[in-house]
Parts: sequence; structure tokens; C-alpha cells
Amino acid sequence: MTMLDGIRIVDLTSVIFGPYATQMLADLGADVIKVEAPMGDASRYLGQAKQVRSNGSVHLTVNRGKRSIVLDLKQPEDSETLRDLIRGADIFIHNVRGKAIARLGFSPEDCIALKPDLIYVHCTGFGQDGPYRDLAAYDDVIQAASGATSLAPRVDGNPQPRYIPSLIADKISGTYAAQAMLAALVHKLRTGEGQQVEVPMFEAFSSFLLEEHMCNAATIPPIGPIGYPRQLDPNRQPFPTADGHISIVPYSDAKIIALLALLGAPGWLEEMGWTDAMARAMNMTSIYAKIAELTPAQPTAHWMKLITEQQIAVMPVRDLADIFEDPHLQAVEFFRTREHPVEGTYREMRPPVRYSADSNRVLGIAPDLGQHGAEIREELRRHADKG
Repeated sequence: MTMLDGIRIVDLTSVIFGPYATQMLADLGADVIKVEAPMGDASRYLGQAKQVRSNGSVHLTVNRGKRSIVLDLKQPEDSETLRDLIRGADIFIHNVRGKAIARLGFSPEDCIALKPDLIYVHCTGFGQDGPYRDLAAYDDVIQAASGATSLAPRVDGNPQPRYIPSLIADKISGTYAAQAMLAALVHKLRTGEGQQVEVPMFEAFSSFLLEEHMCNAATIPPIGPIGYPRQLDPNRQPFPTADGHISIVPYSDAKIIALLALLGAPGWLEEMGWTDAMARAMNMTSIYAKIAELTPAQPTAHWMKLITEQQIAVMPVRDLADIFEDPHLQAVEFFRTREHPVEGTYREMRPPVRYSADSNRVLGIAPDLGQHGAEIREELRRHADKG
């Protein structure tokens, strides 16, 4: 038995935000029924496919372990099929804008009338009590609205705003949505009550971003500027070596002293007059610059050995394409080879969290478009016959 065995989620989400959330619960054993329009979820077309275009490489990850049914909700018969699915679900999750979902007949009130203890999860771009409630939202606009695009300019002085090159707002918001579904399930198990849950992308990502970056602007009046100085220090970057770059984090004062001695500048801090921990903490920008002057003297492997022996946090800087060769990830079998019945051999990531109660779980494979439609309709028919 898997950890979420018996939990059924009807998933009307698309792209990354919602599908990432339900993928995490599918990994835990929930029965996630992915409801797709006739052309399929847009996430199916992210990345290339070997055989069938609707089985794009991103889809193989973000929709793994789900079952797919195609429904055209503008057709009365398909709308009734979705209602039947909701009647048997623990959770109904969607990311359709509020007015549009109401026009389709699946507002919170509509759905809770079908299943009084339903957990109704709405993944929105913006909280529905605010002036942005009806605006379209994608990762780029959330990064822009939250101030994330101003972070790189604060570091390097280039005034051009830039996106973080990751669907980070989508994925962070998806993590909040997964957490919300699990919390609502616990509440339901304790009380028997369902509820409405709203997961707004703008608020979720802003909360994530400002955990450290609100910093000295948290007090009223502010005691300093917004932004966490350590993260915005222009010299706190990977350090050059004789053959590449290296990340070194001398987090404590003792580690700073030990690192500079190891790098060949044991008396430099005293020469600069920084003889106590406070003085050194106030001058980290200059200390980072000094480290960057010293590290090119030796190759990365040399520094890795010496710095690791001093128990200072250090890792070589690698290219993204080299991640598959990481010896630690290989040892823990983070990447596994699977066979898709249509797309053939592909690489899968193991869920990062391990549970002793469910240690040998096998992950499901991402479905072809509409693959489980007949199977799901037959389940609904059998349930109706019993009723």
C-alpha cells in the first residue's frame, strides 16, 4: 500500500504550476485523473518527443503516474462525466480563472453541491480578493511582479531586469499547492469536512522570495534597505581556479580565518585591520574579492581536497549538462532509466524525499493523451450501477 493509496484527485490543471503539484501526490500513490482538452495539456508539448508530439520530454516528468482522460467541457456529455468524477473524488484541483470555471458549471458552489466533503483547490495567478484577480499569470509575469527580476541588477549593476532562468515561480507555487492539498486532507481525515483552498501564484512566490529578502525592510520604519545583503553581494560568486570555478562558503568567522590561511594569506585580515569577528563580517565584500585573487593559483581538484579537509563547504562549479555524471547522485540512484511504451528509453528522477514506510514505491509512467479514458468511464459506470 502506498502512502496516499485510495486518495483520488481530479486534476483540471495545465502547464506546470498545477501539474507539478499533482505529480508530487501521484508520486506518493494518489490516483490522479488528469482531465485534458482534446488537444491535451500544454505541458505535453514542452520539450521534444521521440515518437508522439504530445509526449514531450517535460510531460514525461511532470505528469508521471497520472491517468489521462480527454473531455471537452463545452459538450454536455463530457461535462456530466467530469461531474461524475468529482462525485467520487477527494480533491478537485484546477487553474481555470474564476469567471471561466463558473461559466463551465464548476464553481466551488457547483462542485461542493456534488460532493459536500470535497476539497476544492483553485490555483490562481493572483488572490481573488485583489484587483489583479482576473489577470492572466505565467512564470515570467510573476517574476516581474514580485521583484525577482530586479535581483540580478542589484548584484552586477547591469540595470536590465532579468528573469531567473527557471520556471521557479510555477514550481514554488506548485509546492505550496501540494502542501495545501495534504493539509486539507489531514483536516478532512480529522473532521470529515472538505473545504475551499486558494493557492495564488503571486502571493506564494512573493512569500518565498521575501523570506530573506524582506530583511531590514521588515521593521517599521525600515532599519535598512530591502534585499538580503549576503545574497546580493557582487563578489559572492563562484571563485576562479586554474582550470574552472569553485564554490566556497566559509560560513563562520573561524572558517573565514582558516580559509585565508589555507589559500596562502594567513596574515591578510590583520593587515587590513579586521581583527575581530564584527569587523570581518562588515567587510565580506572585500574578503570575497581577496579569495577570488587567490584561488586561480591552483586547479579545482587541488582546492577541493584542501578545503574539504578543513570541513569548509565547497563544491566544484559544473555545467548543467554534466549533472548526470555527479558521483553522489549516481550513488543514491537519483537518476533512473525507464522504458516508456511509446517513447522508449528515458531518464527519470527519483523523488528526493525518502519515506521508510514506502521505501520501494515504483513510480507510474506519464500517460498518452486520453490513454485511460475508456478505463475511467468503465469505473464510473460500475460505480453508478452499484449506486
